[in-house]
Amino acid sequence: MRDEYDIENLNPRKNPYSKRLKKQVTINIDCDTISFFKTQSEASGIPYQTLINLYLSDCAKQKKQLQVSWK
Repeated sequence: MRDEYDIENLNPRKNPYSKRLKKQVTINIDCDTISFFKTQSEASGIPYQTLINLYLSDCAKQKKQLQVSWK
């Protein structure tokens, strides 16, 4: 084993995910909504937080407008 390694030249590729860094936030989500995504998570094998992020990312990408109607 070497005493020293040239780390910069060890893996010269840039991180492909560096532009998609995530920021941790705290939000309040209804229990029914969390249950929905947890059920989807069990069916798909994808963690429910990832599913929520994918859904919100899709909404942002498609510039979906919020439509609220109070009954």
